[in-house]
This record gives sequence, structure tokens and C-alpha cells, in this order.
Amino acid sequence: MVILESRVAPEWVDYNGHMNDAEYARVFSLGVEALMGHIGLDADGRDRHGYTIYTLETHLCYRREAHEGQPLRVALTLLDRDAKRLHVFFELLDEEGNLLATSEQMLMGMSQESDRPAPFPAEIEAVIAMLPHAARDAWPTLAGRTIGIRR
Repeated sequence: MVILESRVAPEWVDYNGHMNDAEYARVFSLGVEALMGHIGLDADGRDRHGYTIYTLETHLCYRREAHEGQPLRVALTLLDRDAKRLHVFFELLDEEGNLLATSEQMLMGMSQESDRPAPFPAEIEAVIAMLPHAARDAWPTLAGRTIGIRR
């Protein structure tokens, strides 16, 4: 499911002539915002429900360079969820569908009143239930990776 379409902005390009590593994180953050809008937690939804989403953890993998002006698409796969959390996997793709980067994230639903974790409001939960959800044995190859030096 494509959640966001964008382009590499000139200010995202670094001294190496391609998108800076921090800007990949920016694009995935925009992907989280697009997901929030999709499930009903845009600015109006956050106000109406008194609810938002925080990012608890993220794991970024860089696969290919992106260059100024290049079209980008962010695709979403829901890996897992519970009453308050979403375990999501984003893929950053170029216009030909080549994988540029991935971001695996744990997102937490938060009550804005208490600033504490809280279950998703029923209306939001209903939309989440309709997101594409990968069975554990069908996760993307790059999901669930850990960082370490293999010996």
C-alpha cells in the first residue's frame, strides 16, 4: 500500500550528491504522518479524539542512493498490532519500483490528555484493521533485522 509520494528536495542532497542519510528518516517520518492521516489522526482527528501516535523505535536500512528531483514512493506493510501499538514496515521506492531504503518502526498510540499510552479509539481501530497486514511467515525479507557484526 503506497502511503506517500514525494520527490527528493534540493535541500535534502548532501556533499556526496545524493540524499543525505538524515533525509531518509525525514521521508519515513512523513510516511508516519501520512499513515496517521489515513487512519483518521490528521490534525482534526487528533483534536477530536485527543489522541496521537509517537514513534518508539525505528530501524533504517539504506539500499540505494536517491538524487535531487527523483520521485519517491513510501509503501506500508503492517507487521503486527495490539490495542495501543503498531509495528510497521515502510519501503522507500523509486519511480521504477527499486528499493532505496526501509524503515521498520514501533509506533505507540498516546492519549494527549494524560500523555500516556492508551488504546486506539474505536473509529481509528476500525481503519487500522483494514490496513494490509503481513502474516509472520510472509514478512518482507528486511523486516526483523538486528544490527551486529556477523562472525
